[in-house]
Amino acid sequence: QVQLVESGGGLVPPGGSLRLSCAASRSILSITMAWYRQAPGKQRELVASIIKGGTLNYADSVKGRFTISRDITKNTVYLQMNSLKPEDTAVYYCNANIPGYTGNVDYWGQGTQVIVSS
Repeated sequence: QVQLVESGGGLVPPGGSLRLSCAASRSILSITMAWYRQAPGKQRELVASIIKGGTLNYADSVKGRFTISRDITKNTVYLQMNSLKPEDTAVYYCNANIPGYTGNVDYWGQGTQVIVSS
């Protein structure tokens, strides 16, 4: 099991930047971590992930603007968001995917709101 606590959301004008943080209650070295987002009236979607071996993946809509990273000494994953657009407005959730006895299990943080607006 793992507990995840996100921080760093807020209101930012278009073109601005934010950095989200996700602090985990255990080591993240051997698990896949990801950021998802959910906009009002839309399904939750994958934004970026960092697989336990270090491979990074991004949604096409954020490539070149967002960067996922991790600090294994702090058990923390970050999402640096640059050149933000109004369509990036959503609640952002941290996710940990951990192998279990009967299959992988998803754990979620409480979410942090990002609003991109002038």
